[in-house]
Amino acid sequence: MEASDGKEETPLPSALSRFQLSEDYGFLLPNPLTELPDPYGPWMEIARELPQLIASHRLRSRVHQMPQLSTRHLRGREELYLAHLVLSFITMGYLWQEGEEGTVKVLPRHLAVPFWEVSQALGLPPILSHADFVLANWRRKDPSGPLEIENLDTIISLPGGESLRGFILVTFLVEKAAVPGIKAILQAIRAIRQLDEETLHQALQGLATAIGAMGKALQRMHDYVDPAVFYAVIRIFLSGLTCLQNVGASLCGRPLPEHLVSWLSWKDNPAMPEGLVYEGVSEEPMAFSGGSAAQSTILHAFDELLGIHHSQESTAFLHRMRDYMPPPHRAFIEEIRRAPSLKQHVLCSGDTRLRAAFNRCITALADFRSYHITIVTKYIAVAKAKAGWAEVGGWAGRPPAALEAKGTGGSHIFSFLKSVRDTTRDGLISA
Repeated sequence: MEASDGKEETPLPSALSRFQLSEDYGFLLPNPLTELPDPYGPWMEIARELPQLIASHRLRSRVHQMPQLSTRHLRGREELYLAHLVLSFITMGYLWQEGEEGTVKVLPRHLAVPFWEVSQALGLPPILSHADFVLANWRRKDPSGPLEIENLDTIISLPGGESLRGFILVTFLVEKAAVPGIKAILQAIRAIRQLDEETLHQALQGLATAIGAMGKALQRMHDYVDPAVFYAVIRIFLSGLTCLQNVGASLCGRPLPEHLVSWLSWKDNPAMPEGLVYEGVSEEPMAFSGGSAAQSTILHAFDELLGIHHSQESTAFLHRMRDYMPPPHRAFIEEIRRAPSLKQHVLCSGDTRLRAAFNRCITALADFRSYHITIVTKYIAVAKAKAGWAEVGGWAGRPPAALEAKGTGGSHIFSFLKSVRDTTRDGLISA
């Protein structure tokens, strides 16, 4: 994505690989490993049984019996990502095994230390994030079969049964549908630099089509995820850790406006008012946000390319979510930010075809965000109104009262999502 100086452009696969992106998989980890080397058998044994261990209230005792393992035998990015996936899932199960009324204050040393070390190696926080939950948590049932949900499965799971599997894999399909859009970003930036209006028009058409395909993939959530199970069982395992007032900004970041804290419902989770001590890492509690769709790089990349400017409060939250992305993916967003302005180029060109193609991208992105609001309405607001106990695979869950107290599923989440959708629409170029 260097400025054109008359030399041959970097081939697309090389341009993508700079940011650990794949021409076929985009931000998804291509064909993730499903097994760690032999020394890490104790981790894998627990991870494979997580739903059963949590449902039978035996996970914490198994973790206490787990040996202290060094991370020095982990080799390469793929093994590190699998280790982070395994340790993040074990950590969330350990924290929430007894629900919100039975949380812990300390993560045991033999889990906390390796999780911290692997996190440091990857540049990720030591908590379950979108990078674990979706990007690195998929496999083909038939290795030669298609990337369709019937031929896909998760590598590691938690309570939630088929609904959790569906939630993860439908999100996977949204990421996969975005791949042509990632390529279109690179093509558009090159076209601007080369003043190639025809290629730019084609890139914008491709981007709008990709965003539309993401929306179609998201619609499949209705087919695979039970709202009651999502609301009462799955949500708590995506929760994060409360920020103490005396924890430094390097851990917690700057305070967020109340409506964004309420939307998050994880970073200031009243169920863990003292945060979590990572034994052997820090004597002070640490705070991290739980998993969120806002940690997906793709919409951040589209916003940067299209010049979408959200409110100051929303921008602060969205930028903090970038800390939960793999560093090369954050670098991709920054590369787009430094590129010549697409919107300014379209405005200055006076080309009505380019303006129409640009506006189709804006409209497609706003429509995607509107549909996301529809999904949230069904899986949080409506599910909240019908809330009760839900049982899956022996795990009986009820809606977390602590998350209720912070307003999750109420007006705060909708004010945030609608604000982001509306500021996207504001990006349209008028005739």
